[in-house]
Amino acid sequence: MTFRSLGLRAELLDALAGLGYEEPTPIQAEAVPALLTGADLLGQAATGTGKTAAFALPLLQQVADAGPGDRQGGAPAGLVLVPTRELCVQVSQALQRYGRTLGVRTLPVYGGQPVVRQIKELQRGVDVVVATPGRAVDLLERRSLDLSHVRAVVLDEADEMLDMGFAEELEQVLDATPGERQTVLFSATMPRRLEAIARRYLREPTRIRIEREVPAEGEAPRVREVAYLVDRAHKPAALGRLLDIEQPVATIVFCRTRDEVEQVTETLGARGYRAEALHGGMSQEQRDRVMGRVRSQAAELLVATDVAARGLDIDHLTHVVNYDVPSAPESYVHRTGRVGRGGREGVALTLATPRERRQLQAVERVTGHEVPLQPLPSVADLRARRLDDTAAALRDAVGRDDLEEFAGVREQVLADLPAGSGADDLLLAALALAADARRGAQDEEEIPQLSIRPWREDSSRGGRDGGRDGGPRVRDEREGPAPGRTRLFVSAGRSGGMRPQDLVGAIAGESRLSGRDIGPIVITERFSLVDVPDDAATEVIHALQASKVKGRKVQVRRDRTQEADGRRPVRRTTRPGGPGGSRGGRQPAGRGRGHGV
Repeated sequence: MTFRSLGLRAELLDALAGLGYEEPTPIQAEAVPALLTGADLLGQAATGTGKTAAFALPLLQQVADAGPGDRQGGAPAGLVLVPTRELCVQVSQALQRYGRTLGVRTLPVYGGQPVVRQIKELQRGVDVVVATPGRAVDLLERRSLDLSHVRAVVLDEADEMLDMGFAEELEQVLDATPGERQTVLFSATMPRRLEAIARRYLREPTRIRIEREVPAEGEAPRVREVAYLVDRAHKPAALGRLLDIEQPVATIVFCRTRDEVEQVTETLGARGYRAEALHGGMSQEQRDRVMGRVRSQAAELLVATDVAARGLDIDHLTHVVNYDVPSAPESYVHRTGRVGRGGREGVALTLATPRERRQLQAVERVTGHEVPLQPLPSVADLRARRLDDTAAALRDAVGRDDLEEFAGVREQVLADLPAGSGADDLLLAALALAADARRGAQDEEEIPQLSIRPWREDSSRGGRDGGRDGGPRVRDEREGPAPGRTRLFVSAGRSGGMRPQDLVGAIAGESRLSGRDIGPIVITERFSLVDVPDDAATEVIHALQASKVKGRKVQVRRDRTQEADGRRPVRRTTRPGGPGGSRGGRQPAGRGRGHGV
């Protein structure tokens, strides 16, 4: 199949040819013809499969076919909602590249940029608006964004927008558009919350699901996935060892917290890598500066939290590293989707501690395949790799044009060699010196190897935290938070208008956690309780105290008692079984004096 067979305008075909596009990806081949008919569409495909062109090309054609005379006073005819600033810019640039000869005016609007400037651009008239949900709602409330003439709405990476707590904003924006619009929803994963939004806002949608690419027999997978079992104390050394062995062109190392990002960046810098940190505590100017160094290849490693790295597209990226197993399996899907794009090969490495067994199980259930566990490379493996690199460097140097100027040195050294030594000994000595130079000052120590076999055998039997079927488990609230979770007290409840989604949105927006990491939540009349991962509790406390929830400051601390001074209702709550449980959204715990989620 070619792009010409999809029914696209000549201008779009010329633009694609100029960009070097030869044939559509599977998601493009299925989505473009369906969208050109005006049908609603629900598409599921992994990151990096060409979703942007799949919705951008039909959207541009629809706007261009309408003609300038049909555009209502400069009001946008197309709207694309995306989760992050970076993705907002990338989608807008893609629309401009594809439609450069169509005269379609595109405007990205997102937080961190002066809203007045964006309002002025909207007043001049645009055809397609690419927006983050928060800024779209802000412009709607200012009556500066007119969506009454929108013909098509696209939700790109919709699962990420829900994870970031934008469910209410999505509904507000969609409710402001005409009922007869075309609605397109693209997502890498399809949680139940997203299915509910699709049922409400899409009309008999065409459903497209592009399964994970399965290599033919005898072929290697496009993205090589490997997990290494290592104690937490040895993770920094293990990460350095793997990077030395893999020698990636460009890598994103995903960490859970801002502090971890800073620590890993410092460790890698001390090892000689050009590493940059990226997390939610940085200003947009700092983020842009960091990404500029990464894209220009002035930096080879980006150490980032999930929130900070959402929507990033780095063309020369070859590796992603999970410094920890993601607590949400869907995050693993998004992370690995950063590599292996456009038919290129990529590598996804994961450092797993013995306590993260069930997280890795959950990842394997979501991806539908086992992530191979391999022994961590030894010091001998590292030295062998360095010797191979040294030999390769020497072979490449044989053809240099300036070798003759060293001929005199060669003859002098050969003449000064001890009796019985010759050119072979000189070559061995040169190899040893070159290897020492490449090794540098690193004093490598052996990292303790953990046994993989019992770890795999134990994980296959299930455990007390979840059955082998991965179903939800029932938990009595009096038992306290689950292992590895901390319960936080928030000084706002129903009397202050607090709802579970408000708390999820505040935490997801101000910390590195996603919506899947948060909960259960209990809302009472005067206060709220929320469970978060142990290693993120301090970050969440500081983040919420430094911001506002429902427009006002709140006090946040670790919960002092499991019964919350006896005012919390005791009941049984069905909740996902941690990483080894159900992948669905958290279920309401019933209605009493408190609402559990």
